Amino acid sequence: MLGRTTGAVLYGLDARLVEVEADLGTGIPTIAAVGLPDPAVREGIDRIRAALGNAGFKLPQRRVIVNLAPAEIRKRGATLDLPIAVALLIADRQLPALDHHSIVLVGELALDGSVRPVRGMLSLALSVREAGRRTLLVPKANAEEACLVEGIEIVPVASLGDMVTISRGSPVVRRSVNVERVLESSRICAGGQDLAEVRGQAGARRALEVAAAGGHHLLLLGPPGAGKSMMARRMPGILPPLSLQEALEVTRIHSVAGRARGLVVGRPFRSPHHGISLVGLTGGGRGMRPGEISLASHGVLFLDELTEFRRDALEALRQPLEDGEITVVRVHGAATFPARFTLVASMNPCPCGYYGSPDGRCSCSPQQVRRYGSKLSGPLLDRFDLVVEVPPVELKSLAEASPGESSEAVRERVVAARRRQRERFGPHGPSCNTRMESSDLERHAAIDQSGRRLLLAACDRLGLSARGFDRVRRVARTLADIDGAGSIEASHVAEALQYRHPEILAPD
Repeated sequence: MLGRTTGAVLYGLDARLVEVEADLGTGIPTIAAVGLPDPAVREGIDRIRAALGNAGFKLPQRRVIVNLAPAEIRKRGATLDLPIAVALLIADRQLPALDHHSIVLVGELALDGSVRPVRGMLSLALSVREAGRRTLLVPKANAEEACLVEGIEIVPVASLGDMVTISRGSPVVRRSVNVERVLESSRICAGGQDLAEVRGQAGARRALEVAAAGGHHLLLLGPPGAGKSMMARRMPGILPPLSLQEALEVTRIHSVAGRARGLVVGRPFRSPHHGISLVGLTGGGRGMRPGEISLASHGVLFLDELTEFRRDALEALRQPLEDGEITVVRVHGAATFPARFTLVASMNPCPCGYYGSPDGRCSCSPQQVRRYGSKLSGPLLDRFDLVVEVPPVELKSLAEASPGESSEAVRERVVAARRRQRERFGPHGPSCNTRMESSDLERHAAIDQSGRRLLLAACDRLGLSARGFDRVRRVARTLADIDGAGSIEASHVAEALQYRHPEILAPD
C-alpha cells in the first residue's frame, strides 16, 4: 500500500457518519468501491474519473480500492462523490491531507468537475454539529441552506478545483443568513388568496377560523360548487406565521425530500390527488423519503373528494393524526418523520353530490347515500374535530353579497388565540389545543356547571365516543380562546357540539 487517506461524510436519514478510505496499491490502474455501494455510488466512480481530468488533476496510475465504512450499511446516492474524489487526490499526494476528525465533505460531481447540490443538506448540517465536527464543505448551491445551522463553519465548494485553495488553509467563507429577517418578510397572506373572496358561507368561514386557531381537523361536506376547495385553499392565509423552530423543521423535511434549497418561510399547503398511493401519502419508497403528511407538517394537508382516496391510504392517517409523527418500516430500512399537520378534507354528501338539495336534484336512494358515506370508517371520522355542512349559494345572493372579512382580520384573531395557548401551556407544553393530552384537558379545559350538564346530555343523544367527548372539549377550549375567556362556558360547549353531525353522514 503506497498511501491511505480518510475523510468523513454523512449518509442516510439516520445521519450516521461514514468513513471514506482510499487505499492505493500496485497493479493495473483501476478504481473499485467496496462497502455495499448502490448503483448510484458505483456509477459515481465514472463521474469521478471524468471530473478529475476536467478539473486539471491526474488520474491515479495505480489500483485503487475505496472502502466505504461501515460495511454493513448500504451507501446510496451521489453524496459521496466529492469525499471519494478528495480522498483519492490526498492518497495520490496531489492534495495535502485534511483533518478528517473535524472536516466533513458532501457533494455530487458533474463530469466537468463542478459540484452539484444534494438533498437533505439541513439534516446533514445538523448531524455534523451533533457529531462534534467543526467544518462542513458543501456544494455552493447548498451553502445558504447549510448556513441556517449555527455552530459550524460552512465552506461552499463550486468545483473540484476549489479544493486546492481550501486545502491550503484559505479562510473559511461563512454565508450569513438573517433567519428572523427572512421570516419577518414572509408575514403576508399565503399565495395572495384572501378569505374576503368567499361570499356567504358564514358557518363554514367560522369553522375555518376555529380550525386555524386550535389546529383542529376539519371536514367540509357539501354539493359541488359550494366553495369547499376555495375555502380550504385560503386556510394557510389565516394561520400564524411560522416560528423559527417550525421554519427549520419544515425546511429540514422539504430538504430531505429534495424540494428546498433555502429556508421555507410559509406554511405548507399540500393537496395530493386522490389517486395517490399509500407510500406517496405516508412516505417510504426506495430512498425512504417523507410523504405528503410529513411535507404538510406545520401546515395544511387538504384532501379534496375524500371518499375517492384509497381506503388503505386513508386508514394510515389515523395514527399520525394522534401522534404527530409516523414511523415508516420497509424491507430496506425504517425512518420516523414528523407529521404535525392540520387535516382539511372535503366531500360530497352522496354519489351525485346533491343530497338534501331543496330543488330535488338528488336521485340517490338512502341506501346509496349510506353506502357512499360508509367509504369512510368510523375511527377516521371520529378524528375530525369539526364536521361542517357547506350549503349551495344562490346565484342571486352571490351577486348581491358584499366581500367577506379579509384573511388579515381573521388571522389577527387566530394569532391572538394561539398566543393565549402558548402562554397557558408554556414552552414545553402542547403546540395548540388539538395536541392536548388527557392531563392537559383536566388542567386547562375546565367547563362550568351548566356547560358540563349540556355536554353530558349531548353525549347520550349524539352517541359520542370517549375520543369524541375529548375533542368537543378541545374545540370548546379554542372557542373560549377566540373570545378571550378564561374558562369554558355553556355557549362554547353548545357551538362545539354543533360541529359534530354524524347524522348527515348516515341519513335515515
